[in-house]
This record gives sequence, structure tokens and C-alpha cells, in this order.
Amino acid sequence: MSNTPHELSADFPELADKISAMKMSDTHFARLLEEYHALNRQVHRAETDVEPMDDLAQAELRKSRMALKDELYQMLTAAA
Repeated sequence: MSNTPHELSADFPELADKISAMKMSDTHFARLLEEYHALNRQVHRAETDVEPMDDLAQAELRKSRMALKDELYQMLTAAA
């Protein structure tokens, strides 16, 4: 399988160190980050037809991933 796009540290390289630090120090952030990665993998598998699903289901997964990404970004920038 190809490299999974939308990895948080790749999307926000300037925050990579903060992502690592918060993952270790904030259990809520770590749980949300793991949820984001699980959703991201699920979207990637659907987009590459490893686990095909209809367009509506894919769109809902993408919306959930974006909402989670926004929440994680808010946490990262609020801690700045």
C-alpha cells in the first residue's frame, strides 16, 4: 500500500515537535490523535479500493476526519 496521505505531522510540519510532545503529555490529545489516524487509514483504504465503499460513506468519513483534524489543530495552536 502506498504512503497514507494526510498524516498530521506531514500536514503541519512546523508543529511536528509539538504533536509529539502533546501526544506524550496529554491523554485526551493522544486519544484524539489515535482516532484521527484510524479514520485517516480508513479513508485511505476506501480511496484506494482496498476496502471499497460508496461515495456518501467516503464523504462522511472525510467530514469526520476534517472535524477531528480541526480539533487537534485548535489544541496544538492553543497550547502555543
